[in-house]
Amino acid sequence: MPPSLLDTRVPAVLLRIDRNPFHHGTLGAVRSLGRTGVDVHVVADSTGSPVRTSRFVRELHPPPPPGATHADIAATLLRVAARVERPAVLIPMDDAGAIAVSRLRDELAPVYLLPQQPGAVPERVADKAELVALCAAADVPHPLTVIPDSAAQAASDAWRLGLPVVAKWSRPWLVPAGSGLRSTALVRSPQEAHELYLRTDEAGSRLLLQAFLPPGQDRDWFFHGYTDRSGSLRAGGPGRKLCAWPRGAGLTAVGEWTENPAVCAHAERLVDTLGYRGILDLDFRRCGATGEYHLLDFNPRPGAQFRLFTDSAGVDVVRAQHLDLTHRPLPAGEPRPGRTFVVENYAPLASLRPTRRGRELAWHAGDDTAPGRAMWGLWAAHVARRLLHRLRKLGAAATAEAEPRVVRQSPPPPSSLTRLRTQTGSAGQSGRTAPAVAGPTDDEKASSC
Repeated sequence: MPPSLLDTRVPAVLLRIDRNPFHHGTLGAVRSLGRTGVDVHVVADSTGSPVRTSRFVRELHPPPPPGATHADIAATLLRVAARVERPAVLIPMDDAGAIAVSRLRDELAPVYLLPQQPGAVPERVADKAELVALCAAADVPHPLTVIPDSAAQAASDAWRLGLPVVAKWSRPWLVPAGSGLRSTALVRSPQEAHELYLRTDEAGSRLLLQAFLPPGQDRDWFFHGYTDRSGSLRAGGPGRKLCAWPRGAGLTAVGEWTENPAVCAHAERLVDTLGYRGILDLDFRRCGATGEYHLLDFNPRPGAQFRLFTDSAGVDVVRAQHLDLTHRPLPAGEPRPGRTFVVENYAPLASLRPTRRGRELAWHAGDDTAPGRAMWGLWAAHVARRLLHRLRKLGAAATAEAEPRVVRQSPPPPSSLTRLRTQTGSAGQSGRTAPAVAGPTDDEKASSC
């Protein structure tokens, strides 16, 4: 893209509240805008992150403190605006940031250029419980989902849905770091659902149980787009997940731009129904039985692999937002189906394979080599720590097994667990047994990230 197409007098501010040093989407946004001559300011925890080494970062700014309130986030962004000294395009890179910016729009609008969103749309689409009703209103398929109101009900609902089931916290950005809770987990027994529900207060939002759609070849799809001021979907497109990390249902390690009219139609209906404006990232899974594409997640911000959808004019969703909010025309580019995106630390071999239709790497770039080198050093240290942790656990387990054990008679089970067994037993008496499903391992998620 010729640098003159973007208004380089208008800087960009990228906000990321999530403290993830391996978030390659932030680096993608830095490079996308920086290569056009736009000054890019990053508000994120960049300690130990390869992003800080990019030559396209104009300035790094401290993020809001952990557990920050919306007032804290507003104060941080207003301090950055005072330092930048010019109105800037503000782009949140995670759900928590997108929701905060939406709530703070009136306060931030004098110093930042923002999409004109109706109401609290970003918060509604990011909330997994709200998404169920939004899909119904837009006539977009969504996996069967229930919201239990007690631990016993969670156990019963898990059984009725058919094990395994997907468990999600409705507002995953509220799950506290270090709690051991996952935003999405695969539940294999009523007892697991019962125990997970008991941690609702700790998680900060409601527990959802969702019918499990098994993964498979060509079943995981995504759609990235930008909805401009007039409500038209611009830039982006549909893609399929060729490889995930964790395997089966995690983030996109290898993705390919692949035409899919059904996925595009679902995205258009959602945008029209909601009146959505700005960048969006949708995750779908195709049902093997019906062939329908079920929406799993609606993320009101750029997806980590958004650079996959760079068209023939050099426009991606981040550049599209800068062009639109600065009232610059978006050049008419052609889609580039077959183009791939590879995250090297999750799929190193795929990054080495030859390709004929174009490929973007998440970390390495010929014009910005430092982040790629920094990533490999950090990743090696990360893998070493994980291996050491597992070895210590194995050693502790072996020591425990070698020690003599004293068996004592246990007291009668609590009445809550007695009722749970009664429900499970009555289900078994009706002739139903839990299906034996070879699902993902415990550290795999059951929906796209």
